[in-house]
Amino acid sequence: MAKGIEFDPGFGPHILVFQGSVEYIYMEITRYKNLSQRKMKFMQYYKKMLNVFYNNLGFYLGCLMWASYIKTQEEQEIEGNHFLGKEYNEEENTQEVDYMVNFAELFPKDMKYFLSQKFEFEPYVLKILNLYREFLILNKGFVETKNNTDIKLPEGLKVENSADFKEKIEEVLKDGNLEKLLDYKELVLN
Repeated sequence: MAKGIEFDPGFGPHILVFQGSVEYIYMEITRYKNLSQRKMKFMQYYKKMLNVFYNNLGFYLGCLMWASYIKTQEEQEIEGNHFLGKEYNEEENTQEVDYMVNFAELFPKDMKYFLSQKFEFEPYVLKILNLYREFLILNKGFVETKNNTDIKLPEGLKVENSADFKEKIEEVLKDGNLEKLLDYKELVLN
């Protein structure tokens, strides 16, 4: 068995807790009683919410890419898996991605209500979220994932180009904008 492969290729410093960020923004918006003030605040913050959303979506796609890549490598112990040996709780495991799915369903209504604008997420958005959710559940939050060969990949994931994913991830990590990983969605999604 080879020496080991990292659980996180370097995503950690570039991700934000989406739920906490969005809840804080909505709390800020709803503290105003006047609808026109709320609309103004929403207009001020909606791009920030979308930036955090797409950054985290890129992170999810990047996790799928990384898992697909390390699955192609010879058997190695995964280093830095801080979930290993912990107790698995599916609700806690999927809480953030479930929140993002809910956000993706409700945000277009907020755009209509606050800004009178039609807004739709591209179909790939829910596809990535659902695939990532399935990935988390299949791997039981990585509490039993000791080696790269223990990783289970969801069926909706393309694996033909997996060997190239490390290089693509490393390129994106140079500037830390995880949203750029979404440029590779066609290589990953069936």
